[in-house]
Amino acid sequence: MDKNSQQLLTVKNITVLGSGIMGHGIAQVSAMSGYNVVLRDIEQQFLDKAMEKIRWSLEKLVSKEKISKQESDSILSRIKTIVDLKEAVKSADMVIEAVPEIMDLKKKVYSELDQVADKRIVFASNTSTLPITEIANTTSRPDRFIGIHFFNPPQLMKLVEVIPGQKTDQQVVNLTVDYVKSVKKEPVICKKDVPGFIVNRLFIPMVHEACWLKQRENYTLEQIDSAVKFTMGFPMGIFELADFTGMDVIHKATIELQIRDKKVIFPHPDVEKLYNDKKLGQKTGEGFYKYSDEKYERIQLDETLAKKCNPVSLVANILNNAAWLVTNKASDIAEIEKAAQLGLGLKKPIFDTAKEVGIKNIIDELNRLTQKYGTFYEPDPLLISMQ
Repeated sequence: MDKNSQQLLTVKNITVLGSGIMGHGIAQVSAMSGYNVVLRDIEQQFLDKAMEKIRWSLEKLVSKEKISKQESDSILSRIKTIVDLKEAVKSADMVIEAVPEIMDLKKKVYSELDQVADKRIVFASNTSTLPITEIANTTSRPDRFIGIHFFNPPQLMKLVEVIPGQKTDQQVVNLTVDYVKSVKKEPVICKKDVPGFIVNRLFIPMVHEACWLKQRENYTLEQIDSAVKFTMGFPMGIFELADFTGMDVIHKATIELQIRDKKVIFPHPDVEKLYNDKKLGQKTGEGFYKYSDEKYERIQLDETLAKKCNPVSLVANILNNAAWLVTNKASDIAEIEKAAQLGLGLKKPIFDTAKEVGIKNIIDELNRLTQKYGTFYEPDPLLISMQ
C-alpha cells in the first residue's frame, strides 16, 4: 500500500451496489449494526422495491419484539438510496458490490466505479464463485480489493467467506474480517482465491456426484437424500438442497468451476438438462422433485430409506474436496468444518463422518472410481497420509 493509505483504515460509511436479494440484505444488516449505508442501483424503482423489502423485514422484527419501533426507524434513517454512481460512493469507506454473478457485468461495474471512487476506498465483491484476483486486476487498486461472500439470505445466514486476491493488502483483510464480525456474522477466510472458495467447492460437486450415484447404483432420490440427511448429518437431502438453492445457481456455479479447474467437478448432464428445461427447483415448482403451489412441503425422508443407500462415494467426494483445500493451503480442517456447519448446516463434522465410514474405505472407493471413471476421483495426498 502506498504512503497515503498507511493511515489506519476504518469503516463508517458503506455503499452497496445492487439492490437485489443480496444487496438489500447486506444493506439491512450493515444499517442494523450502526453503519451509514448508501444503496445504489441503476433505476430508482429497483431501489424503492428494495426499501419496501427492508421495511417489511424490520416490521417483522418489531412484531416479534426483537427490536423496538424506534430502533427500526433509526435503522431505516441510516439507509439512503442513490442512482448516480459518483454521488453514491462520495463518502464511502467501503463499497460492497452485489450485482448478478456475470463476470462481464462485474468488470463493467468496476471500470465505472474505479474512475469515480476515491483511491482510499476499499472494494469488496460479493461473489460465490467468480475469481477475486481476475476482477481485482481490472481496477487500479488490486491491493484494496477483496471478496466477501454473504450467504442467502444475508439477514439470517451467519457465515461470510472472506477471500483475499493475490495482491490484497493484509490491512484490507483485517478490516473486512472486523466488518463481518461487527455485523454479527462469522467470517471464514479462504486464504487462496481458489474456484468455489470453501463452501461451493464442497457443495456443487456433491450435487453432481449424487446424480452419478443415482445413475450408477439405481437408487431413488429419496434413498440418497435420506442417507445424506441421516448418515452424513446434512440438514436436508442433497437433491432437496439443490432444489432449495435453484438449478440456475448450481448450473452457473458448475460452469464457473469447470472453466477454472477441471479437477473440482465431474458434471452430470441432469443438472444442465433441468436448467435448460426451466425446472429450477422450488422457485418453479419442479426440480429434482415436484412441489405444489400452495406451500413448501418437505420431502419425506427417513432412516429406513437411508439404510438402503450406501453414500460412501458422496462422503469420498466432499472429503476429497475438503482435503484439496488443505493440501493447496486455501484453508485448514477447523475452518472448513466451521464453513460447512454454518454454510451448509452440517450437524456433524465432515472429518468425523469420514472416520465413521473409515478413511481406508473412502480411499478404496476413490481408487475404485478412478479405475472405472478416470483421474477425477484420484484421492488427495492428505487423505492417503491419514490412513
